Amino acid sequence: MSSKPQSKSKTAAGRKQRVTDILDHLNEMYPNVTCELTHNSPWELLVATILSAQCTDKRVNMVTPALFAKYKRMEDFAHAHPTELGADIRSTGFFNNKAKSIIGAANKILSDFGGKVPRTMDEMLTVPGAARKTANVVLGTCFGVAAGVVVDTHVQRISRRLDLTKEMTPEKIERDLVKIVPQERWILFSHQLIHHGRGPCKARTPDCGQCKLNPLCYASDKVS
Repeated sequence: MSSKPQSKSKTAAGRKQRVTDILDHLNEMYPNVTCELTHNSPWELLVATILSAQCTDKRVNMVTPALFAKYKRMEDFAHAHPTELGADIRSTGFFNNKAKSIIGAANKILSDFGGKVPRTMDEMLTVPGAARKTANVVLGTCFGVAAGVVVDTHVQRISRRLDLTKEMTPEKIERDLVKIVPQERWILFSHQLIHHGRGPCKARTPDCGQCKLNPLCYASDKVS
């Protein structure tokens, strides 16, 4: 049975308070969440995040132990044959493009950054395979650098359900979110929405009746 979406705040103060309430509820629900991609270094997280495109974290975490055992150093990835590396990551999908990106990333970081994963957004965006989402994951998780908000499919969908944005593209959604979410919350906020999307707010069967955000949610298709 559908339930009515909540009435929208009509004042700037009301909208600001609603965002604060959403953040407070997220803190109660997911106080210490972080990236679920298994990694032991910034480089490993960069590789894992590249692999996670159009793939689940669970699947990536099944692939990376053997991958990092075979390619122990960044140099090993840099010298890898694309066909062989592609076969090693085949189950993550789009393996040819991902292999090319990983090899390119290894060579770029070795040649331009002394083998150290860069710590700024501008530098990260020069690395093959590292668009804003990937860069934000690595910078936030490994270095605590709040350069932006990770916008994956969960963040994109839930941000729209909560009426935090009306945009459709990750870049524009991120621009909206950084305007209303305090910068010190950017890193945790994205992890919280990702966990929420994997939990009660699943795309096909949202469990709205058990969701603490339900009183603040404007989604027109809410179910009780």
